[in-house]
Amino acid sequence: MTARKRKILIVDDDPGIRASLAVILQSWGFEPLQASNAPEATAMVERQDPDIVISDVVMPETSGLELLSHLKSGDPHRPVLLITAQGSIDMAVEAMKQGARDFLTKPLTDLPKLKSLLDDAEREIELRRKAKRLTTRIETEGVSSDFVGTSKAMREVFALIEGVAQRDVSVMITGESGTGKEVVAQSIHRLSRRESKPFVAINAAAIPESLIESELFGHERGSFTGAVATRPGVFEQANGGTLLIDEIAEMPMSLQPKLLRVLADGRVRRLGGNYEFEFDVRVLASTNRDPLKALEEGRLREDLYYRLNVVPLSLPPLRARAEDIPLLVQHFVNEFNVKHRLQIIGVSDEGMAMLRAYPWPGNVRELRNVTERSVVLAKGDWIEESALPPYVRNPALRPEKLVFSVGETTVADAERELILRTLEHAGKNKAEAARQLGVDVKTIYNKLKAYGIEE
Repeated sequence: MTARKRKILIVDDDPGIRASLAVILQSWGFEPLQASNAPEATAMVERQDPDIVISDVVMPETSGLELLSHLKSGDPHRPVLLITAQGSIDMAVEAMKQGARDFLTKPLTDLPKLKSLLDDAEREIELRRKAKRLTTRIETEGVSSDFVGTSKAMREVFALIEGVAQRDVSVMITGESGTGKEVVAQSIHRLSRRESKPFVAINAAAIPESLIESELFGHERGSFTGAVATRPGVFEQANGGTLLIDEIAEMPMSLQPKLLRVLADGRVRRLGGNYEFEFDVRVLASTNRDPLKALEEGRLREDLYYRLNVVPLSLPPLRARAEDIPLLVQHFVNEFNVKHRLQIIGVSDEGMAMLRAYPWPGNVRELRNVTERSVVLAKGDWIEESALPPYVRNPALRPEKLVFSVGETTVADAERELILRTLEHAGKNKAEAARQLGVDVKTIYNKLKAYGIEE
């Protein structure tokens, strides 16, 4: 089936300019529409719903800037290019502030620039279309709707997920803790041909080194002390479906060659077993580290990395897509209203400004926890600044700013407090807290146990 031509509306009171520009656009494969003034353009938008608008600025009665404002109020995402023979820096700045994609001057002699701008606009339209379609599918098919975003970075992530889901290849998902790596893996699984089969995840950072081999490959009864029953490993559990190996860079180096061999052979033998089991599993991997740095540091085998990194997928940190924060917050407010039987409307403008200014080292997971806390503590219909955690309201209280006075506390007390505050700051995520403190995640587990803290 032939793809639909993009409709481009040309708005100019000069019929000669409209006609010549229409010929150029048609030669580039677009479907040109024409209007001689703003009222005609408004009617044309309602009837034809053009994908892109190119408008003159100086026109009788209603200017191009006024038309731009009207168009953006109806569809803030529709790309609008403004052109004029009376251009100025101030006018260009005002046009961009109001949402114009770019500002060009007459006569339009720089056709390569115009073509480039239209190509960029087409790509953005397509990314937005794919993101909307994928978001609908994700919500319909039951994957976590925490996966929210309209930013360019997230639209690119959505497009990549949709492109790779039906291809039975390994994907290496990278991103800071709390960015949603497991949600991405679940989305890939639910949008794939394996969706009716199991999705199994194993966290290499959270399992003691003495047990991880058994978790991966399974064991027979009596194969080691404590093996009181036969247990299949994650490859058998996920047979026919998808296996996520989370925090792959934390996998013990001694175990990585065996994992590589199992992946290459498609067969696994339980600890203490005599038989090999064939499996059919799509393997996804994730890490909050830079995998190339993990290679350099000797934490990750090169051959295992290339086996798993067929398609790399990098998730942006929340601070790099702050425009998604209001959407995420409102989604979480709605979720926690149901959970706690409340009717919070949303976050005040002042509170939202603080949420957007905060750097979110714990990313979406931390935002979710902060939103739940704020919903519960809100004193009225709206979440005000007072309901937000102190470290969100006051940068001086953030974990990286913590100081302890000598003589006022013991080293153990200071260490305990620092770990607890960092865990809160990281949305209770131990791997992220370990990263912020510059220690191994197993150290966090050991310290919590030593201090008698149940986390």
